[in-house]
Amino acid sequence: MDLVLFDLDNTLLAGDSDFAWAEFLIGKGVLDREVYETKNVTFYEQYKAGTLDIFAFLDFQLAPLARHERAQLDAWHAEFMDVAIRPMITAKARALVDKHRAEGALIAVVTATNSFVTGPITREFGIPHLVATIPAQENGAFTGKPRGMPAFKAGKIERVDAWLESLGLHMGSFDNSWFYSDSHNDLPLLARVRQPVAVDPDDTLREHARLHGWPVISLR
Repeated sequence: MDLVLFDLDNTLLAGDSDFAWAEFLIGKGVLDREVYETKNVTFYEQYKAGTLDIFAFLDFQLAPLARHERAQLDAWHAEFMDVAIRPMITAKARALVDKHRAEGALIAVVTATNSFVTGPITREFGIPHLVATIPAQENGAFTGKPRGMPAFKAGKIERVDAWLESLGLHMGSFDNSWFYSDSHNDLPLLARVRQPVAVDPDDTLREHARLHGWPVISLR
């Protein structure tokens, strides 16, 4: 059996769900445009530059979840899927997931974006497993803080190892292992699998892939 891991934002999606979720809430008037739009852009630029403080970002990203009832958040997310996410899903991305599924691989999305935002997106692809940053909850309500290690940079390795261990598996359990990503932030996990693949990569990852002979593909 093969292990196939997919980054989500700008990999399986032709866009960033994290950034889009904040923009969606701004557009709905849930978040103040003047305050949040600049911060959203700033954090996104820091992510692309590799300078993001993940905990400062999560304080920003998760705070709106703590201010609203889960039923309201779920209703907004259903609308978000229709207006923002499904238009980001390309036929090539669906076909690649379907190919690995047909081959019997164990498939997961591995993403720094929180599981509230990414859970429904992962299910849209028919992918059964999600390794993501977890928003903490108390009595069924979000606290605005993360639980455990964020699935970011080297944290993705820790979270993937813990997930596999929960299944009685480890990276060496598989005949082959793949990780598809667009971002140089994912170099730690890309280096751990046997088949790293750069997908519509940023400039840093593209150059790293060239130097190491990794395949570069586009799902756009």
